[in-house]
Amino acid sequence: MPYTRPTTDVAKEGLFNIIQNNLDIEGMKTLDLFGGTGSISYELASRGAADLTIVEKDTAMFEFIRKTSTDLKLENFKVIKMEVFKFMENCADQFDFIFAGPPYALNTIDDLPKKVVEKQLLKPDGWFVLEHTPRNNYEGYPLFVTARNYGTTIFSIFVNKQAT
Repeated sequence: MPYTRPTTDVAKEGLFNIIQNNLDIEGMKTLDLFGGTGSISYELASRGAADLTIVEKDTAMFEFIRKTSTDLKLENFKVIKMEVFKFMENCADQFDFIFAGPPYALNTIDDLPKKVVEKQLLKPDGWFVLEHTPRNNYEGYPLFVTARNYGTTIFSIFVNKQAT
C-alpha cells in the first residue's frame, strides 16, 4: 500500500461538525491545499461552498480530482496542479476557509500557518485548518485558536479575527 495520509472518517466527521457549528459554509470561498483525493472539497461543495480551489502537485491525484469533479458536475471548482508553497507565494486571493492536509512527513509543515498569515490569504473572520500529527504544536502561532485531537490526527484551527 502506498504511503498516504488519508483523513480518517472519524476525524473528518469531527472536523465538519466543528465547521458546521461555527461557519456558514453556504456561499464560502474555499482553498484546499495538498488536495489528495479531493474529499474535503467535495464535502464542502455538497454543503454549499460557492467557490472551491484545490491545489495538488501529484499528476495522478490532480487527474483524479479533475475527473471526479467533472463526474460530480461541480461548478466553480478549480483544480490547480502546482506545488503548494509556490501557489501560496503567488496567490492574490483571499478565502473564507482554507484546509491543509499535507503529507505528515512534510518537513516544512510549520511554515504553512506562517505563510497563510504573511500572504494574507484569509478574509476577515476566515478559518485556516491544518491537519497534522501530535508531533506538531501551533499554540502561540499568529491566529491560532484551538486544536482538536482525533488520536493520530490533530486539526489546528487558526481564525483571522477582526477587532470589533
